[in-house]
Amino acid sequence: MSPGRLTKASCRHGRRKRLADLHFIVPGDPETRTGGFIYDRRMAEALQNQGLEVTVHALPSGWPFPGEEALQAAEALFAGLPSGALVLVDGLAYGVLPELAAGHGDRLRLVALVHHPLAEETGLSVQDREALSESECTALTHARYVVATSGFTANALLDYGVTQDRIGIVPPGVEPASLAAGSGGETPHLLCVATLTPRKGHDVLLNALAGLADRAWALDLAGSEVLNVRHATQMRRLCSGLNLDQRVRFHGELAGEGLEALYRHADIFVLASHYEGYGMVLTEAVAHGLPVVATAGGAVPYTLPEGAGLLAPPGDIAGLRAALARVLDSAELRERMAAGARAARDRLPTWGDSAMKLANALEQVGP
Repeated sequence: MSPGRLTKASCRHGRRKRLADLHFIVPGDPETRTGGFIYDRRMAEALQNQGLEVTVHALPSGWPFPGEEALQAAEALFAGLPSGALVLVDGLAYGVLPELAAGHGDRLRLVALVHHPLAEETGLSVQDREALSESECTALTHARYVVATSGFTANALLDYGVTQDRIGIVPPGVEPASLAAGSGGETPHLLCVATLTPRKGHDVLLNALAGLADRAWALDLAGSEVLNVRHATQMRRLCSGLNLDQRVRFHGELAGEGLEALYRHADIFVLASHYEGYGMVLTEAVAHGLPVVATAGGAVPYTLPEGAGLLAPPGDIAGLRAALARVLDSAELRERMAAGARAARDRLPTWGDSAMKLANALEQVGP
């Protein structure tokens, strides 16, 4: 779907009686493979399957620092929506549209979908962080309701003036997955699935692994390198500077069988993110029965099931290295954590479960 294109889904299973048709505004191409866009796309599909008429509006990309084209598109879109419409807006755009939210808050039934507060993005200047925090706080005052993708994010939004009675918690679902078979060799294969952006902490992971050169391991990195080309280039240079080129493979953005093949042959899942509003890749790893080694940024400690992995403090190279060493050195520990993941995988919500929660949350929005 190209930016700005509008699609309308057919109603196939009988409409929910209490819920009006939904306009869903996403901040770019819905096919973008980041956690936020995957959440938006899968929720729209699942709501449609449950009989709700969903119109997806894709804005031009660039959020939360939109250009003039994106802002004009947002202004035209808001103005063109019918009065009384139920409008769910992804927070990546909503948080920087306080004027539009104020101007249309009485006319439209606005619902903000917040994956994590915009000011929590890694690498922001102090000025940008303060501006985003103020903008999002103002915009949220004009939302009839707020949907957060985790309890952790919902609690964070209390500092933005959102009261508990206006917040619904709707975690992501997860696709059922086959159990990973593992690499089958003497060299454990680690897998990290994350876009190459500063918040994902690839530099922390690479530096941690550089101190484990005396151990056998190989790392597969799957994630887009085009969302922040400069940072992605820096990570490739860092990898070379640490003499890890023979152990680390950069795969770029993968989906479908290409990504599934990496999960299938992995022995350990790793994530060194500085902050996660939920951490969808963690539940995807658990769905594959993989043991996890991660950093405890944001919601990660609440997302990763107990017994399925080890956590180190975010940004702590030495701490992550120690956790990785424990897992690499002990096949018994890896198997215990894999058993924890397998035990948890059947309790993970499906996208249909999550869409039902979202529909129930949207039913709380007043006229």
